[in-house]
Amino acid sequence: MWVNKHKPDLEHIPHDTKKITDFVTNYKKQKKKALLLHGPTGTGKTATVHALARKLGLELIEINASDDRNAAEIKTRVGNAIKQQSLFSQGKIILIDEINGIAGTDRGGVAALADLIKQSQFPIILTANDPWESKFNSLRTKSQLIEFKTIEITEMTKALQRILDKEKLQADEIVMKTLARRSGGDLRGAITDLQTLAQAGTLTLQSLETLYEREHSESIMQALVKILKSTDPAVAVSALDLVDEDIDECFLWIDENMPKEYKNPDDLARAYEALSKADVYRGRIRRWQYWRYLAYVNVLITAGVATAKNKKSTSFVTYSRTKRLLKHWMANQKYAKRKQIAQKIATATHCSSRKALQETLPYLQRIFKNNQEQITKELDLEEEEAEWLAK
Repeated sequence: MWVNKHKPDLEHIPHDTKKITDFVTNYKKQKKKALLLHGPTGTGKTATVHALARKLGLELIEINASDDRNAAEIKTRVGNAIKQQSLFSQGKIILIDEINGIAGTDRGGVAALADLIKQSQFPIILTANDPWESKFNSLRTKSQLIEFKTIEITEMTKALQRILDKEKLQADEIVMKTLARRSGGDLRGAITDLQTLAQAGTLTLQSLETLYEREHSESIMQALVKILKSTDPAVAVSALDLVDEDIDECFLWIDENMPKEYKNPDDLARAYEALSKADVYRGRIRRWQYWRYLAYVNVLITAGVATAKNKKSTSFVTYSRTKRLLKHWMANQKYAKRKQIAQKIATATHCSSRKALQETLPYLQRIFKNNQEQITKELDLEEEEAEWLAK
């Protein structure tokens, strides 16, 4: 992977690293014994710590908080790291990555980490996407906070170009800038996309467009992994954003496969409680057309289901389509007209049918009565479809 092959040196990190370097080199003088790097995914938090360790010749002990989520696990892993001397006594940095992954229901994990920070003889660096969650109060008081802002397009373009130079490849500057712009500030994601394009042998705008369209239409299987395998609400809540499926179908997929992953009865009960609440909102949407409730449905069937479990399963599970075909068929029949119209909206506006269904159709119903002829012609609606909109 190019992300690992082309790890940046400290001088190529697009952030001010002086405070981080000072924290590590003068650790014994620091009043606060931990450093908390926070910012969006792909902004270089972890890469900076790796680069600093290499430059200073320090051993790096990396612990992912998403894997060690409760008090007992954190005490064991971090406790061993702060007590053991480094290899060849050259000193070390303890990196605790993704602290947002610490179980929300186990505040003991955060408390254990805060206590271990006070005991450490080695610099501890934490990373987080969002450090302002209330459960992190005790960590923030013991840590210096440094924000990693979204990487600017110019800096990202330079980083991508350095990789191309090392790989002895060429691409137009506009391709690099477009790739950087579309990454949304996620340099790690941009590097992965660059490698994909290079391996395909086409570093052109057209190939970039093709890649972008393909990657932004995830399968329901990928979404299920994010929901059922993760315990991080930030990961789960966006799982369905790029899935071109009706929310009702996604609901049935989750309902069908949830028992395969959730073997603990308490976890399964909490997950079904989240689905039950989502189903209540779905009913209100159907009865009263309260489309604003769709946001609640999405949160409950994604983040609600994901955080229902205390620990993610490591076993391999094969997901399958819902077996309740009759219910699926009835739902499809009930919303057939709505789906047909949404598909025509999607074709006319060049968006996904799911987006048209959720974001455009509710407003179209409101304005249709005053613009029936024009909208019917523009969307090439059948008589029955026009009648449905006019209700």
